[in-house]
Amino acid sequence: MIQTFLQYVARDIIDKYGTNLSRIAIIFPNKRASLFLNQELAKVVNKPIWSPSYITISDFFRKYSKRTVCEPMELICKLHKVFCQTTGMREALEHFYGWGEILLSDFDDIDKHLADPRLIFSNIKNLRELDDTQFLNKEQKEALRHFFSNFSDENDSELKKRFQQLWSHLEEVYNNFNNILKEQNIAYEGALYREVVENEELTFEYDHYLFVGFNLLQEVERQLFIRLKKEGKAHFYWDFDHYYTDKSKHNGFMHEAGIHIAENQALFTNEFDADNKEIYRHLEEEKNISFISASTENIQARYVSQWLDDKQRIDDGNRTAIVMCNEELLPTVIHCLPPTVDEVNVTTGYPLQQTPFFSLLIHLINLQTIGYQKNRDQYILRYVTPILKHPYAKLISDKAEELRIDINKRHLYHPKRDDLCLDEGLNILFSTITDERKNLQLTKWLIAVIEQMTRTIQNQETLPDALTKDPLFQESLFRTYTLLNRLFELIEQEEVEVDTTMFLQFIKQLIRSTSIPFHGEPAVGLQIMGVLETRNLDFEHLLILSCNEGNMPKGLKDTSFIPHALRQAYGLTTTDHKVSIYAYYFYRLIQRAKDITILYNNATENGKTGEMSRFMLQLMAESGHDIQLHTLQAGQAPMTLTPKVVAKEPAVMERLKEIQRISPTAINRYLRCPLLFFYNYITGIREPENNDEDSIDNRMFGNIFHYASQLLYEPLSANGKTIHHSDIEYLQKHPELIERAVDQAFSHELFNGQSPSYNGLQLINRKVIVQYLKLLLGIDKRLVPFRILGLEKKVETTISIQTSECQRTLTIGGVIDRLDEVDGTLRVVDYKTGHRKQEKLPDVQAVFNPENIKKHSDYYLQTLLYSAIINDSESENPNKLPVSPALLFIQHSNSDNFAPTICFGNAPIKDVKPLVEEFTEQLTRLLEEIFEPTIPFQPTPYIERCESCAYRRLCGM
Repeated sequence: MIQTFLQYVARDIIDKYGTNLSRIAIIFPNKRASLFLNQELAKVVNKPIWSPSYITISDFFRKYSKRTVCEPMELICKLHKVFCQTTGMREALEHFYGWGEILLSDFDDIDKHLADPRLIFSNIKNLRELDDTQFLNKEQKEALRHFFSNFSDENDSELKKRFQQLWSHLEEVYNNFNNILKEQNIAYEGALYREVVENEELTFEYDHYLFVGFNLLQEVERQLFIRLKKEGKAHFYWDFDHYYTDKSKHNGFMHEAGIHIAENQALFTNEFDADNKEIYRHLEEEKNISFISASTENIQARYVSQWLDDKQRIDDGNRTAIVMCNEELLPTVIHCLPPTVDEVNVTTGYPLQQTPFFSLLIHLINLQTIGYQKNRDQYILRYVTPILKHPYAKLISDKAEELRIDINKRHLYHPKRDDLCLDEGLNILFSTITDERKNLQLTKWLIAVIEQMTRTIQNQETLPDALTKDPLFQESLFRTYTLLNRLFELIEQEEVEVDTTMFLQFIKQLIRSTSIPFHGEPAVGLQIMGVLETRNLDFEHLLILSCNEGNMPKGLKDTSFIPHALRQAYGLTTTDHKVSIYAYYFYRLIQRAKDITILYNNATENGKTGEMSRFMLQLMAESGHDIQLHTLQAGQAPMTLTPKVVAKEPAVMERLKEIQRISPTAINRYLRCPLLFFYNYITGIREPENNDEDSIDNRMFGNIFHYASQLLYEPLSANGKTIHHSDIEYLQKHPELIERAVDQAFSHELFNGQSPSYNGLQLINRKVIVQYLKLLLGIDKRLVPFRILGLEKKVETTISIQTSECQRTLTIGGVIDRLDEVDGTLRVVDYKTGHRKQEKLPDVQAVFNPENIKKHSDYYLQTLLYSAIINDSESENPNKLPVSPALLFIQHSNSDNFAPTICFGNAPIKDVKPLVEEFTEQLTRLLEEIFEPTIPFQPTPYIERCESCAYRRLCGM
């Protein structure tokens, strides 16, 4: 096993400084490496020692300033105020936030490179104003000339004028912003770094400062290093490989990964001999390298388990690393770790956005903004239900589920507070928020909800451990609570001014930048890391995920208010710097590893090209290593339908014996699929209903239409009155009566008896139903005179069946939409408000053929059944009038050849009597099959029906 860079550093430190390291400070680019170096020092000495002080470069600068680096949210809010006051532009904070991040990054970059903001931001009208920039070299001046040629009189445009106008204010924004921060004794990182470096009175407390593993140096760092070097206190350990620092290996050109290391060694002497082969010549040694392409990001993450099948990779503990070039893979990678991994250390934070707390916050904000109707003091159910269904709802109130079931059962689509506030927790959840400083009140309410959850956890011992003892849950709660409290402070101090309608978007922006740190022993076990955390660390086994162009190197877009040419001229960070930095990260990461597997996504989607990283291509073309190329297949096999036949065992038969009444719907379900009948009526597993939605599905639309038509026709048909031409015409001339009936129907079916409060989609549906009723009146106007004998009329009869076990009698029936008498014929009318017109069937037998369900034979069965009942009914048909079944498709009623009467073939069924005997025989035979003990419930042979079936998973689909 090769020696790591930190092992060499540890041995050199002990050799040079002994075991009393109390007067030594070791400075790293990041914190992670200090834990590993401390471990290596202990191994070298193998006895107690005076440890050195470990300091990150960031902490080093902060140590020498009285100012505090402020969090980005507060900085951007303060910057927004300064920006608006300085420029006179009234950009809303939620729109400015992205701008603010870019502008803050520019200011940070300027200060870390000790650039002159006056020269960068000055509104240069001609090149003469560059005369005082003598510090610029020839190439920098040429870059400026190229840029400013774009702003000549010949090449002017309105867009450029606006850009110059904005640009002309940036120096003032920079100065005003920094002045305010100084007054408040806070800073952004670059401003603090600059202040420290420019402070000539600084004194450094340690005898020696060891700078380990740096690469690209910002000017503030460079000046600090120079200052400490002059005092004889600075010592440097550079981590690199001759492969990318030796120009002779690259046709006399410096490899991009070695550019900054070469610059650093020229300025600051390396504590190691740069020609030491034992330390600096590993990249060209024999390695086992594999490149694997995959079609999705998740497939790469799932490969983790397969890669860790090699027991040695697990046994080697912290010498094995999974490095994510796309850190969004973290949740999937964690879930894909095999159970054989006992110890693991995750160096990247878990995104708060991917926790259940994020979804809860979104639902809560929606509830109090778009989900609450202040003028009616009522909530919209579809915004209430997601909260009551949320897995954390029981922490707000143990009655949350009880309430959800109750309000859905009662169809309270617009519940009031009195309907919802069953206990203290729900009273907090459904608190009324005043309009005065609404964002402040909204944030305070969110905090109150989380505090209620915390109290529940403290007071109840019966809650599941998954809620109360899960570390991710605990950290999510803490981070969310902390974030909201900080936001509350900023709003209270009037640092945040966000429109209430955009408050949700603002919260989302804050949460996206928040992550949950993992706790544990960092130097133990399998390491899961982002690219930046790998600095200074070496691994034997490497799995690098999502190594695509765009991820490695990352951030190659010059998103900045400062154009590329100017950034280049004034020595600020450019894309060239970013590429060289990531080139160094890539090659330094693999230089000492022996077992390297690199995956990339080969799919072109979401704006990504599916290309492997340029560094992988370079390695293939230039390194001389034998690289194995593989493709990771999804491994998806076609899923076959494996539903099981359900035998009518005693328990099933007991349930069948309990069924005394059966409906046409149940019979049609059996024809569609016997297992559908079994799950619905035998097991009692009901298909889900969208009762918590105030939108209108087909079922609700039909219910409203039916009820509205009933309200419209009941006065006309009371006491068996005959409806005449004048009755229909009166309704047609008074459309307000139609609209009133529709409003009453909406109130009854959708709004739980309350006055309708329509949203946009409901208004559209209302208009369509009004139009359908007008079409219905037009149809009926052609029928007058006629009598309506019943609306929404319940009818039923009994039928005897014989099974191998016994003879029994069933009650069968349902509700007829409309029973009327036209020209001496009774019509059983079934209203149809859907788009599809009924297809014709040839005969009665076809009605009971399961294949014809796709032709809506269920419509036939239901209407023929009701017609047969009416035909034989002494009370409903005492005069033995002919009975005709009719399907009234409202949408097709205007067509010239439209006739509602059901046909067999092309012959309308004007009297159902000749068909009743055959229909009854077929129906009896089908019912006997359903209740016959020896005939099991079979799955349907028509697989396409399973796609939309609610029970498909129970069948093994």
